[in-house]
Amino acid sequence: MPQSKWFRIGYGLIVILLVIYLLSLVNFIFTPITIMIKTLFAPIILAGVMYYLLRPLVNLAARYIPRGLAILSIYLMFIGIITLLLFLIGPTLQHQVNSLVENTPKIINEIREFTVELQENEYVARFQQDERFSLEEISGKIADNLNAYLTAFGSNVINIIGAITGFVILLVIIPFVLFYMLKDGDRLPEQVIKFIPRQHEKEGRHVLKDMDIALSSYIQGQIIVSVCVGVLIYIGFLIIGLEYSLVLALIAMFTNVIPFIGPFIGTVPSVIVAFFDEPIMAVWVLLVVIIVQQVESNLISPQVMGKKLDVHPLTIIFLLLVASKFAGLVGLLLAVPTYAISKVIVLHTIRFIKLRKVKETEESLL
Repeated sequence: MPQSKWFRIGYGLIVILLVIYLLSLVNFIFTPITIMIKTLFAPIILAGVMYYLLRPLVNLAARYIPRGLAILSIYLMFIGIITLLLFLIGPTLQHQVNSLVENTPKIINEIREFTVELQENEYVARFQQDERFSLEEISGKIADNLNAYLTAFGSNVINIIGAITGFVILLVIIPFVLFYMLKDGDRLPEQVIKFIPRQHEKEGRHVLKDMDIALSSYIQGQIIVSVCVGVLIYIGFLIIGLEYSLVLALIAMFTNVIPFIGPFIGTVPSVIVAFFDEPIMAVWVLLVVIIVQQVESNLISPQVMGKKLDVHPLTIIFLLLVASKFAGLVGLLLAVPTYAISKVIVLHTIRFIKLRKVKETEESLL
C-alpha cells in the first residue's frame, strides 16, 4: 500500500508538470483572460475594500429601511463628508501642494549643495578613497535616474493621459460595482456552498466565515489605524510648526497602510523637508513620529486590530520582502490579507483531513 500511495503521488506530479508544460506552449490562448483579469483587478479590489468599510453601516441602516435605500443613503452621507472635508482642508491642501511644487527645485539644489559639502568633509573623503564607495558616483547615479524619469515623463504624455483616463473611469465604475456588492454580497457564500458536497457544507461555511472575518478585520482595522496615525501626525507637525504639515501627514497616513515598512516610507519625506528647513526640525519630526508610532502600537492597534489575524511580525516581514519582489507596491498591500486567507484555508483543510481520518478509524472499528 505505501508503494502504491507514493506511485499515485508521483504520477499526479508528472501529470501536473505535463499540463503546465503544454499550457506554456499555447499561452497565447490565455492572453484574453490575462487582459480581462488586469482590467477587472483594480475595480474589484478597490470596491472590495470599500465593501468591507461600508458593510457594517449598510447592515445597520438596513434594519430600518430597504437595503437599496440604505446603500444610497450611505453614499449620500459619504459624499457629504467628502464635500465637507474639501471645504475644510481643500484650500490649505492646495496651497501647501502648490508651495511644495514651487519649492521642489530649491530643495533639490539644497540636497546637491549638502552632497558637495559632504564630499569636502575629511571623514567622508577617507571613505571615498575606497574604490567601492564614492559619494560623487552615488549622487551622479541619483541625478541620472532623476533625469531619466523626467525624460520618460515628458516622452510618455500619451500614456500619462491614458492612465488619468483609466483612473477617471475607475471612479465612475467603482460606485456601481460597490452598490451590487453591498446589495447582493451576502448571497455569495450561499452560491459558493452549492459547489461543495452536502456532507461538507458545515465545514465550508466555517471556512467562508473565517475568511470573511480575517479580511474584514484586517481592512477595517488597517484603515482606521492609518487615519488615526495621519491625524496624530498632523497635530504633531502643527505643534512643531513644520511646513507642508497637511501634505506630509497625508503621505504618512497612506503609506501606513503598508505593514511595518509603511511608517518608515512615510517618514522620509517629512525628515527631508524638515532637515533642509532647519536641521533641528528633523529631530522634532522624528520625535513626533516615534511618539505617534508608540501610541499606535500600544494603544490604537491593540484596540482596533486585536489579534484576529494572529500573524507573527517576522512572518509579515518575510511576506513583504517576497511580495515586493513579485508584485511591487500591489504585493506589499495584498501580501498580509492574502496570507491570512490562505492560512484559514490551510488550517481548515488540515482540520477536515484529521476529522475524516478519525471518522474512517471509527467506521473501521465498527
